[in-house]
Amino acid sequence: MRLLYDIAIRFYEAFIHIGSLFNDKAKSWKRGRRYIFTSLKLVLKKCDNVIWVHCASYGEFEQGKPLVEKIKEQHPEYKILLTFFSPSGYRHFHNYEKADFVFYLPLDSHYNARRFLDIVKPKYIFFIKYEYWFNYIHEAHKRRIPFYVVSAIFRDNQYFFKIYGHWFRVQLRKISYFFVQDDSSKYLLHKIGIQQCETYGDTRFDTVVETIRNVAPDEITRNFCRNKQILIAGSTWEPDEKILHELLRYTDYSLILTPHEIHPSRLNSIRQLFSDYSMASYSEAAAQHRQNFDNVRVLLVDTIGILKMLYQYGEIAYIGGGFGKGIHNTLEAAAYGMPILFGPNYTHFKEACDLIGRKGAFCVHNSMELAQKFLELTKDENALEEAKRNTKAYVESKTGVTEKIMRAVFAKE
Repeated sequence: MRLLYDIAIRFYEAFIHIGSLFNDKAKSWKRGRRYIFTSLKLVLKKCDNVIWVHCASYGEFEQGKPLVEKIKEQHPEYKILLTFFSPSGYRHFHNYEKADFVFYLPLDSHYNARRFLDIVKPKYIFFIKYEYWFNYIHEAHKRRIPFYVVSAIFRDNQYFFKIYGHWFRVQLRKISYFFVQDDSSKYLLHKIGIQQCETYGDTRFDTVVETIRNVAPDEITRNFCRNKQILIAGSTWEPDEKILHELLRYTDYSLILTPHEIHPSRLNSIRQLFSDYSMASYSEAAAQHRQNFDNVRVLLVDTIGILKMLYQYGEIAYIGGGFGKGIHNTLEAAAYGMPILFGPNYTHFKEACDLIGRKGAFCVHNSMELAQKFLELTKDENALEEAKRNTKAYVESKTGVTEKIMRAVFAKE
């Protein structure tokens, strides 16, 4: 089976090389790994106290970030090597100041795994959430390097739990410990003979709580929100925008609309859809230093990376994606204690399911249900405040995971 795995890795590499001729992401993936071992040797030649933290991409870094920061705070004697598999993670965080070194992860071949660990010589290894590279796991196990998976989550439809998954299960057993997000993941691991696991929760909660503690005010948004009640719609797609447009007919709330994509054709279609309401563009308002939004009903956010900051100004949040492949991040809105609404495709997202169970989030299937639930919340102050309390209590109950992991790993130091 290992041979088949190695062949699959080589096929993947060939596919990426071919794709790099046509695709910018594949090109970045390939270019980022060029001369990687030479660079690693150069920067790590005098380091013998390294902790390696690996994140697949941008999203996983949100779970790895609090761990990196706790290590630097409590154990400054260690150097942090942070690796990414995806260009999206590396591009955003290659200058991350809390990591001493940031690299792409070399492809998971026998040769690369041995060479990488020969150079890095990590004292500890942390992989975040769900990416498993079995040659690296095997080599770390041979060298008796403590290997942890943080914020791990498993579902019964994964190949580890299928009839054909025996070899993969054997590889998982080589990992030192799994800090899993929920009891169902722990149960699944126990079923396949993995006892070195415990339910700790999701370190992302620590990240978002820390973010809102340090969030800066935003003059444009604050001016828009003055004397208004605000619904913030995050990461929306066209089906979301259509039912939000209908909602405005039934309420006096104003809307901050943050589409998931902001290329010109998407922005133009949004402007056309909301043409019967007064709308301002965030980027144009910022360029003009606009202060007066008295007659503006919709603020169209055509700027990337500020959504988590905008939630501080909202009363209720709507999260997009639920009428497509799946909803986007609910946690940032929840950290502000906002009731959350979203479409029906949410069942693969644990915090969304938890929030529905806590009555801090609500699923809608069409514009009529959205209007009904929105009016239930906004016309009944007690219902709105209860939903806010439920959401806030849920987030607060999930924080502190990173500190617990630190105590478990470094207790003997």
